[in-house]
Parts: sequence; C-alpha cells; structure tokens
Amino acid sequence: MNWDITFAPIVPWPVLVALAVVGLAFIAITVMTRGRGWILRGLALALLLAALVNPSLRNEDRENLSDIAIAVVDHSRSQGFGDRTQRTERALNDLKQAVARLGNTELRVVTVTSNVSAENDGTRLFGALNEALSEVPPERFAGAVFITDGEVHDVPAEPGKLGLNAPIHGLITGSRKEIDRRIILEQSPRFGIVGKEQTVRFRVEQTGSQASPIGVTIRLNNGEEQTIDVTPGQSVSLPVLVDHGGQNITEIIADALPGEITEQNNRAISIIEGIRDRLRVLLVSGEPHPGERTWRNLLKADASVDLVHFTILRPPEKQDGTPIKELSLIAFPTRELFVEKLDEFDLIIFDRYQRRGILPMMYLANIADYVKRGGAVLVAAGPDFAAEDGLYNTPLNAVLQVAPSGQILEGGFKPQVTDRGQRHPVTRGLPGAEGTTPNWGRWFRLVDAEAQAGEVVMSGLDNKPLLVLSREEQGRLALLLSDHGWLWARGYEGGGPQTELLRRLAHWLMKEPDLEEEYLSGKQDNDNIVIERRTMADTANPVMVTLPSGGTKEVELRQVTPGVWRAGLPVTEPGIHRLADGKLTAAVAIGSADPKETADPVATDAKLAPVARATGGGLYWLEDYSGLPRISKADAGRQMAGSGWLALKANKAHRVRAVHELPLFSTLGSLALLLMGFAAMWYREGR
Repeated sequence: MNWDITFAPIVPWPVLVALAVVGLAFIAITVMTRGRGWILRGLALALLLAALVNPSLRNEDRENLSDIAIAVVDHSRSQGFGDRTQRTERALNDLKQAVARLGNTELRVVTVTSNVSAENDGTRLFGALNEALSEVPPERFAGAVFITDGEVHDVPAEPGKLGLNAPIHGLITGSRKEIDRRIILEQSPRFGIVGKEQTVRFRVEQTGSQASPIGVTIRLNNGEEQTIDVTPGQSVSLPVLVDHGGQNITEIIADALPGEITEQNNRAISIIEGIRDRLRVLLVSGEPHPGERTWRNLLKADASVDLVHFTILRPPEKQDGTPIKELSLIAFPTRELFVEKLDEFDLIIFDRYQRRGILPMMYLANIADYVKRGGAVLVAAGPDFAAEDGLYNTPLNAVLQVAPSGQILEGGFKPQVTDRGQRHPVTRGLPGAEGTTPNWGRWFRLVDAEAQAGEVVMSGLDNKPLLVLSREEQGRLALLLSDHGWLWARGYEGGGPQTELLRRLAHWLMKEPDLEEEYLSGKQDNDNIVIERRTMADTANPVMVTLPSGGTKEVELRQVTPGVWRAGLPVTEPGIHRLADGKLTAAVAIGSADPKETADPVATDAKLAPVARATGGGLYWLEDYSGLPRISKADAGRQMAGSGWLALKANKAHRVRAVHELPLFSTLGSLALLLMGFAAMWYREGR
C-alpha cells in the first residue's frame, strides 16, 4: 500500500494565496489590537482554505518492476584464441546465477559473433547493446556487463555522450601475459599488368618478445616458395611478377612465435588482379568484301585493342614505272610484320586470305611456329580456303587441323550450336541460341571441310563444321568456315550475336581464364567457397580442398548447366585453400574478411576503460578471480564499482495497477466541521 495526499483546488492557486494573505492580515490586526477570538478565526480560516484546496487521501496499488541488466557476450573469432571460450562460458553462467540471487533483476543476454565474411567487420559490442536497449525502458535499465577480450571495434569516440544512466562493466577473458606475432600488409596493389612486376610491402609486428630476425615464407599460387629473414618492425618490399590474367595470389607466412596466442595472423594474403595491357591485333584481309569493314569496326570499337590492318591489293610483282610520290598504295611490309615484329602481336586474323605471292612459305611457317609457341590465330575463311591457293595448302596447315574438300555449299541456314558447343564457354549460352531453333538470321555460304582435331562448336548446312576451335601445343587457333558473319552485324533477318561471339573468340584465343573450357576455380562468397569446374567431359571428379591448416576436405560437384559443375564449402579459416581434382589444381585466397579480429588479438582493457569511467563501471580480468567479482545492487548516485566488486543500479521502478482516492473535504462530515468552526467563531465574537 502506498498512501499520499493530493490536492485538486476548487479555485485557482493565486486566488487561494490572496485569500490566505487577507485572512492572515485580519488575524494579525486582531492579535495586535488585543482583540478576542483570533484563535477561532485562524481555525475557521484554516478550515475554509482546506475546503477550497480540496485535499484527497490517495492510495496506489503498485506492482514493482524488475530491473533489467544486459550481458553482451563476445563470441567473435578472437574469442576462440587460448582458453577465452571456456572463460566466457563460465563467466556467463556465473553471471546468470549471481543476478538471479539479487532478486527483482532480469538478465538479458546478447551474443555478438564475427566470421570470415566481410559482412561483420570487427567486434561490435556497442551496436549490439544499442539494439538491445531499444527494447528496454530507460527507467528499468540497471547496467550492462561485457564479457569480452577487450578487442572491441565500435567504442564511441565520446563515451560521455552515450546517454546511459547505468554503469557498463567489462569482464576481460584474456590474459595479461599473452604474446603474438602478426604480418601487416602496408601496400598491396589490387591490379597489375600481365608480364609486369608489382611491389608488395609488408612488415612483421610482435608483442611481448624480443625483436630478433625471423623467417618469412613467400608462397605463390603456382606453388613456388622462398624464405627470407625479416626484422620485426621493418618494412620489406617484395617484387611480384603478374604472370597471368585473373588472380595472382601471394601468401606471406611468418614463423610461429613459441607460446603466441594465435598463428592465424602470422600469414597475410596479397591478391593482384592481372589485367592485360592493350591487345595488339594484326588483321590481314585478302580482298575487299562486305565483311571486311565489320571486322575493322568491331576491333576499332574496343579501346583496349591496338589494331594493325592491311588489305592486300598490290602484290610485289606489280612493279611499274609509276613515281613513288604518285602511288596511293604501298607494298605489304611482310618482313617487318612476320619476322621482326611477329611475337609482338597477341592475335593474328586472316580474313579471306589466299596466296597471291605476298607471303613466302617461310613466313607462313613462322606463323605456325608462332602458334605453337603460344600465339593465337583466327581464320575467317571464304571461298579462298577451298581453293588450291588457300591457306590449307601452306605450312600453316600444321596447326589448322581442318581439311577443306574443295566445295562451297550455298544455301540459307541458321548457324547451330553443337552439343559440344553447348559446353564450350565460347558458345555456351550464346544470346539467341535458346530452344531447338536459334533466334537469329541466316547465313548463305559455307566452306565444306572436315575437322581432323579440335572442337566443332558450331555447325552449318547439313551439320557441317562452321566454327572449329583447337589447341596447338602452347597456342590456339580458331577457324570460321564462312564469310557471311557480317549479315548478323547488318541486322539481316534480325541479325545475331556477332559482336558477342567474336569477343568470346578473341578472349578465348587470349587464354582469358573466364573462357577456359577446362578450368577449376574457387571464390569466396560470404561464408562459403564456391568451387566451379568447367569441363567438356560428361562428369566431374570430386575436388580435394587442402585447408591452410593442412587439413583436407573432399567436395562433390553437381552440374548446374552443360559443362559447368559447382559446389559450396563453408569457410572455417582464412588463408590459401588449394583445390585439386586429379587433373587440375587451383588456389583460392580466403583473406581474413574480418581483419580487425586478427590484426591485434592480444587481450586489453584499454579500449573499454574510457566507457567504464564515463558510466561509473569497472573492468575486471577474469584470470584474477576464481569466479566473478562480487555482484550487488546500489541506488542511483552511489558508487557502482570497486576493487573486487561491481554493482547494478537499483531503479525501484513500478507500475500502478489501481488507484483509490478518498476526498477529505467533500463529505458531510467535513462540511459539518467547517460549519462548526464558523459557528464557534461567531459565538465567541458575540460574547
């Protein structure tokens, strides 16, 4: 029961005050003149004022509300080091029991996690606390207890402006004796030109140990390793050759420090995305035709392509007495292009070329050797390829691997993607190829030929080969057995994906990883490694994943589209994961997507100290106690922390369930008392 008196004045308070002043003035005059009855007058005035104030006796039926404390439990990755996990669980259980013994106090537990996903950047305890406070009435908040190693990454810059009216305490799960060694990347380029060197700069830092030179292993994704000696605290510049397109991974591993808290941050990963500089393309057109400008426009439209284009109109034997200054055509610079600068080109395209005495057989043999050494050639063939003076009847046939019959097939047809082409990255999913009949325009001419090697990925009339792709030792060759591709570019019968097809062809010839038909790769997708295997085979072998720690896991793949097999593997540790399926190998770098967790994992109370001071809380190392510091409750304004003890705030909050009110001067009894007072005053005055 809670009793108190309330007032509900019948007249405004200023009127009551004025009436009281006037009444007291009359009583004072009576007293000063030695008049009689001033006591009864005062009593009558008091009764009158009391009636006008209208007092009531109020009784509230209250329900006491429990105080709410919040335990913010750090389950981030750094809490897995040493015996922090066990200390955390033990401290949480002890805290629950201690709060239960306090009585009228509720403990709400909030868990904060982190992982190797970039979604969680560091340990964010205050974000979790703010979210929990959104469901707690301010008048019931008794305080917060952080169970953590102290590595908190969202501590407010100005703790005094937190606006909390209760203490924040910290229970530190680590040890003051912890030591650690770690690698810090100071410079790691994101991109690099293929064939050029980039510089990766790093240093080794360590806590709690002598700074003597240590061994650091440099491991490349091709398996090569080297070991160097590094002095902690000193920057080291490491030249890295970007030897291929796509990810070039360099792993830097420092020798373990005996007794250190974790070895996970002893390694760092640098990923440089290899990109090609401008592609140098040589386009040799044998004669003018409608498709020639299409080739030129396509290649010139790509800003990353340096195009050298020659159309052979003036053979060497065409020598006459015309003065040089009057010549509008120049002789083909064969020696310069096919001897001196041949290896400078990334791709050579022959567009309807036939022998006209321009290129000696020795030069064509050079081109065949260029392909075998790793070069790329694309032949866009027309009727010239079927003729006796075509490219097939030259030393270039050593790499062509497609024998023409000598016939030219005429008639309308829609190019078809073959079954093998459905699996090949160049033609797989080509726009317009959906369904049994492609949704693109017709072509009208095809060179009849037989593919002796390579992959026939597109076919034409009577299922004859149309596009053949082949690998020749270290190089590649593509043969398009029709010169009517320009019809797609002109939009004939709706056109077709000529630009996309030729783009894929060029990139496949350039050995771009995204267009390799036999390829094993992995990439990080949040908390998983997505493993992809592209193959022309009907099945894909399981992939054996070697973890950074040395453990292995076997992953079964499933086909998601013809030629593409995938599977996911949950990420459990950062570092280079090596993939192998018995035929191919690959590496995927799983960097610590939460680098703050391992950047400096040594436990500390320094980060939470400003917050504890600002809120009146305390910080306690659990290694100093067999259990927890003594926990109690204290009223607002009292000290909330001390040596070996901490307190939660006692708010004494309540909820009113019912109110009972008894007016004191609104009853007949109170009216009678008022009348008796006035009657007594009149009686005394009348004597």
